[in-house]
Amino acid sequence: MDITIQGEVATGFEAVKQTFQDLWLDVEVGASFCAYYQGEKVVDLWGGFTDPEMTQPWQADTLVNVYSTTKGMAALALAVLVDEGKINYADTVCQHWPEFGAAGKQNVTVAQMLSHQAGLCGIETRIEVADLYDWQKMTNLLAAQRPLWPLGEGTGYHAVTWGYLPGELIRRITGKSLGQFFNEKIAAPLNADFYIGLPSSELARCAAMIGPNRARKQPAPGPKVSAPPLFAIAQQNPVISPFRDVSNAAWRQAEIPAANGQANARGIAKIYSTLAMGGQFQGGQLISQKALQAATQLEIDSPVDRVLNKPMHWARGFMRNSRQEFGPHEQAFGHDGAGGSTGFADPVERVAIGYAMNQMRSDGDAVPRATLLSRVVYDCIAKLV
Repeated sequence: MDITIQGEVATGFEAVKQTFQDLWLDVEVGASFCAYYQGEKVVDLWGGFTDPEMTQPWQADTLVNVYSTTKGMAALALAVLVDEGKINYADTVCQHWPEFGAAGKQNVTVAQMLSHQAGLCGIETRIEVADLYDWQKMTNLLAAQRPLWPLGEGTGYHAVTWGYLPGELIRRITGKSLGQFFNEKIAAPLNADFYIGLPSSELARCAAMIGPNRARKQPAPGPKVSAPPLFAIAQQNPVISPFRDVSNAAWRQAEIPAANGQANARGIAKIYSTLAMGGQFQGGQLISQKALQAATQLEIDSPVDRVLNKPMHWARGFMRNSRQEFGPHEQAFGHDGAGGSTGFADPVERVAIGYAMNQMRSDGDAVPRATLLSRVVYDCIAKLV
């Protein structure tokens, strides 16, 4: 597909633009990519279309649902609260949310909750997508839910339920929703285009999501693998349609802090650049180095996640860089989202990456698009030094 890429790259990073453009030879419909190096923005690109019919051009400020890339922002919001001395990762969750201690969850710590060890990857009560918009209903259900495995026996990815857990802690402690707290403490000070709970004034900027089954190219079928027993409760209660559900106003305006952040690559990368720089930004300190280190230290190395059926390496809400998906350094951290979006910080080389797109993809054996772009960024940096 022949498209025009908009934006700019710094001298020495021209190869990133070509790699970004080449994505439209494959499945890309609309996307943005941004990279920072040592606190300076070196790549800021966008292109393609916001709609499945490919008639509406992607703009410099287009927003799109970034699914679980949102989890990194929610983890950062709680880390700011830790930095303020209002909560500790060693606290039990029920110290701040007493009802959470029901059904045998009284010993779950904040750190364990954030690292997908609490056994709340799903809810046994059948729910609909509309229920996800009802904060009180979801937090009540999670407080009452029995753990789906014993504490201390590994992780199970909390794909959608995760966000209500730090969100309710923030609400109990501050009286503000996670989205409000995130905007006040992180997005607004940095002027970063990232929303958890989109204002109605910004709805017109949003791109529609396109499910992986609608991609122009499909991966070759691989061997059939049985889903783990917990997969259905974690990922299919409820089933969430990228176009029918995720692309409507009700979803975008709700707060589902595990899955419905609305952002672009520039907003993602700007936040992670601040973290790559030790929490410092022009004009202030977003979070102390001590609190950032606590938030990103490895909490659990799970050989086989009970939902994802693969190894996972969790800090306190952030993914740790176990498979070089976040660049070459193991100290890097971040979070990716269903279908391809990504954000991460590399404090070693002080690199930050943001990638957001509307065409979701099940990559199979293919290298994810964000990883391809990130590798080129690091290749460019290697030639500069």
